[in-house]
This record gives sequence, structure tokens and C-alpha cells, in this order.
Amino acid sequence: MIVAPFGRFTEGRVPDPGIAALFTRENRWQARLDVEAALALAEADAGVIPKESARAIALTARIEKLDIKRVLAATAEASHPLVPLIEEFARAVGSKHGGWVHWGATTQNITQTADVLVLRDAHRVLLRQLGGVLRAAAALAEGAADLPMAGRTHSQHAVPVTFGFKVAVWIDQLVSHTERLERLDDRLFCVLMGGAAGTFASFGDAGRVIEAGVAQRLTLHPMRVPSRSVNDGIVELVLVLAQLAGTIGKIGKDVYALMQPEFAEAFEPVPDGTVGSSTMPHKRNPQLALDLLTMSAELRALAAPALESMLHDQEANGAMTALLEDVSASAAVLAGDMLARLQVIMAGLELDPARMRANIKLSEGMIGSEALMLALGEKIGRQKAHDVVFEVAQAAATQDRPFLELLQADPLVGGAFDPDELRELIDPASYLGLSSQIAADLAECAILTADRLDRLPERAPVITR
Repeated sequence: MIVAPFGRFTEGRVPDPGIAALFTRENRWQARLDVEAALALAEADAGVIPKESARAIALTARIEKLDIKRVLAATAEASHPLVPLIEEFARAVGSKHGGWVHWGATTQNITQTADVLVLRDAHRVLLRQLGGVLRAAAALAEGAADLPMAGRTHSQHAVPVTFGFKVAVWIDQLVSHTERLERLDDRLFCVLMGGAAGTFASFGDAGRVIEAGVAQRLTLHPMRVPSRSVNDGIVELVLVLAQLAGTIGKIGKDVYALMQPEFAEAFEPVPDGTVGSSTMPHKRNPQLALDLLTMSAELRALAAPALESMLHDQEANGAMTALLEDVSASAAVLAGDMLARLQVIMAGLELDPARMRANIKLSEGMIGSEALMLALGEKIGRQKAHDVVFEVAQAAATQDRPFLELLQADPLVGGAFDPDELRELIDPASYLGLSSQIAADLAECAILTADRLDRLPERAPVITR
């Protein structure tokens, strides 16, 4: 896999989502044995192999019944990803029935279908993680729905928002990615069982029946064309995870910025004993936010090789298959690690309302210029009002004079509004739009989505007995 092999120093601060464990050699090999068992049972139902042999194969399809050291040694000698496992499996089944193991299948039929089983388990973990993140985000959005802060565009004060509105933006994207992941089902969770080129030639007339039997036992879908060059479902998973990484990276970037002393408006949780710097004891580094930025870049970078893996020449290209196998595993592990960190941030984010209020006041009312312009525009026209307010704002910025004082001195503005009206117009708290309502709406949306995800089954059944 492409993921960092030595882990990250922040691992002790976050729960292990368990996705990396799904991609261990032993788990992937067990998935391959599950596919072999399902294949044998489906072939027996179709009358292709003896039922007694299929039962023996299914009963032996446990990794603990194989000599793993023998498989590893044979793999090094044979230089093949599956044959040594099949030979050891057949030996464990016994001479009477072992000859029916892997009947009519080609390597990718087994390895890709097994990988899909592993990806399905990872997919379920990711959805459950998203549910936890959304619940934490809902509480954050609801609690800060009315908390004013400076909205910022192009790194400058824009118009006031509430912190709950900022979280609502995060929720909106996370819910969209959740829905994208849910919609992958019929394209991603498919059994590849078409034989060497996808024509079912090795299964004879029973090809579709065998495919359906394997799919039913593994709770997967059959493919319209079971070609080894059709991999768009797995590619789509990587692309959706790359989109998710983009959103999580954006959230990490927001938290990273808000923790800067110049802003100091929100802070990721920092447990006692956390060291920010080896030389500067005062440092409170945004470690988890930095992780999100790093992992987001790593995961988004996997989108290109995932797309590259679609360029099979003719009926199959092993390089493309191997590429996607590595990329999809790395993407799943990275996504799980990102979501684990994001949930910790969301659940423990510390807000400083006083600092938010102080930062809004930095522009001395200029953050309310749009509200003033629109009110003045009703009297003198929008464009003229824009020009007037613009000139006053520029004078306040360059002459270091109070914005309100210059507004009162301007003949057009001062003639249109008395001082109390001007104070009200440029008061950030009076120009929050629907920030609070949007925050509340998205908090509810997050809860509803999390409730739906909670109803997912723990694990799709695999019936190979």
C-alpha cells in the first residue's frame, strides 16, 4: 500500500478505526478463501462439480487451516499472487476433493472479488465514522448557531456569520459525501466471475448461474459484463474518498487558521501532556489539523492513479489491476484515519466567543458596510451608495480614522441617517442573515443522516457453508 508504513505520532490521540487491519495479508487471504468457497458451492448447485467436494472445500476455507509459511515460501518461488495459496488450499482440502478448488476461475476473479469484500467492510466502517462526525458537528452547529464571528473571503473580513453557520458549511459537504458513498453500492460491490476474459467460457452454459450463486452467497451484485478491465466502481470509491478528503482538508485548514494567535477563535482539543515543540514550551500546535492537511493531500493525490488504472489494454492488464488494488486500499485507510481525527476535533473543539467579538471589532464597523450600502442605496441608488461607502471605508483604512466618525461627517451618509441608525446599520449582530437558521437546519440534517447510518447492519453476511 502507499500509506505511510510507520504510522503517525498522533495515533495515541485518536481511536483506531480498524481499517488498516482489514487490509492485512491474513484478512485478504481469508477473503479469497471465502470467494473460493462460494464459487465451489455455486458450481455444485449448477452441477459443475460434486456437491461433496464443494462441501469439503467450504469447510476447509479457513486461513488457520493452511500452512502460511509454506504459502509465503511458494509465493517467493512461483512469483504469483494466488497460485501458492490455491495449491496450499487444495492440499488442505485433501486429494479426494482438492482437485475441484478454483475450478474454472482465473486469478483476478478471486483477488478482485475478495478485495471488494474487504472494501465493503471498510466502506461500512467509514459510514459509521461519518455518523459519529456528523453527530459531533450537529452539536457544534447547534451550540454556536447564534455566535457571531467575522466571515472571511480572500482572507479579509467579508460580512458577519455565526460559527454555527461555518459548521453548517462543513456538514453540508460531509452529508453529500456520505450520500455519494451510499450510492456506490450497485457499482462497487460486484462479483467478478467471468473467467479469463469475462466470457464465462470455462463455466460453459452455467456461467451466469454460477455468477449469481457466488453473488448471492457473498451478498454482492453480478456484473453486466464480467470483464477484468471493468473497474469503474472501485475507481469511483477512490474518487469519492478524494472528494471527502478535500472537504476534510478544508476543515483542517479552517481550524489551523483559527488556532493562530492572531485569530485565536477556535482550538482543537489538546490533552494534558501534549508537547507542541521540543524547544518552545509555549507552543500549542494544531497537530490533528495538520494531520488532516497531510492526509488530505495524500488521499487526493490517489485520484490520478485511480483514473490511470482504467486504462487496461484489451481484456486485462495486470499492472492496472495491481495499481488500483494498492490505491483503493491506501485511500480507505487514509479516509479512516482522517475521520478518526476529525471526530476528535469536532467533539472537542474549544471556542472563544470573546475573541470572536474582538476580531469583528477590528474593522470598527466596516464589516457592516454591505448593510449600510443597501440601506443607503434605497435612498440614492445602489451603485452611488456603493461608491460613497467605498470612499469612506478607504479613508478610514488609510487615514486611521474611525469608520463611524467618517460616515457621520459624510454629507450623503450623515444626511440620510442619524448616529443611532448608523450604529445599528453597521452592528455585526444585526446583519447575520439566516446564519442561525441554516445552522439549526444543518444540525438537524446531520442528526437525521447519522440516525440512518446507525441502522446499517454491522457486516454484510458471507454464506460459504
